[in-house]
Amino acid sequence: MSYKVNSDFVTLRAQRHLVQSQRQVEKSLASLATGRKIVRPGDDAAGFAISESLRGQVSGTRQAQSNAEQAMSFIQTAEGGLNEQANILIRLRELAVQSASDTVSNREREFLNMEFGQLKQEFDRIAQSTRFGEQSLLTGSGKNFEFHVGPFAGGENIISFRLDADTSGRRAGISSAEVNNQRAARRAIEDLDQAMGKVAEVRAQFGAAHSRFQYAVDNLAVQTENLETARSQIVDVDVAAEVSQLTRHQIMQDMGISVMAQAKVDAARAVRLLGF
Repeated sequence: MSYKVNSDFVTLRAQRHLVQSQRQVEKSLASLATGRKIVRPGDDAAGFAISESLRGQVSGTRQAQSNAEQAMSFIQTAEGGLNEQANILIRLRELAVQSASDTVSNREREFLNMEFGQLKQEFDRIAQSTRFGEQSLLTGSGKNFEFHVGPFAGGENIISFRLDADTSGRRAGISSAEVNNQRAARRAIEDLDQAMGKVAEVRAQFGAAHSRFQYAVDNLAVQTENLETARSQIVDVDVAAEVSQLTRHQIMQDMGISVMAQAKVDAARAVRLLGF
């Protein structure tokens, strides 16, 4: 066996591998601590760029889903008002049918007409007061609404809705209806039938829009799930594999330290040959 003192290449080589093992141990510990396979962009530059693009798309998709859900709330607010208006129309029709019969006297018709008038006012008040934020929903504003329900800027990410629903008493045709006599009551029945048809048509329009938004929300939820899965495959750490790597590099680190210690022993032997 030869002993060399000037060129301690064994120690230098062991030191280089020890530094590499230490670096890998630190990387594995950082990955396990953060739960991310890519802790720094330098770990995987291409994967990092792709994951960041997916992260932006996921964020946009989630916000688009929130927009669609708020649009559904917009529709449901209008539907809530329309539902109560429909209930009022049914009650008005009951009063008109009751007043149209000679089973009640003229005096009793006056009482029926009092309730009839109050319900007409409430019908109109609901139309005027049903709002979503500052937007009046049942007065026929004719405004075009655009709901952004996609993560990108194209027109395919927008659902348009024209708000032309007008269920005020005048528009529904019941503002002049009365039930204070038989003839007026029978005319009121016809007017109320037409009003119920108009309200039902408006409710159908809102219902169709609500159905569309529901499918948009479901689709966005699926997109978010798939995008998150794709991003997870790129950036999230495989704990089992990373623990195996950590154990391997820790063993290599221990072996490197042992080699360096052995190299020092060999150098000491070379010194002893000189008889010092």
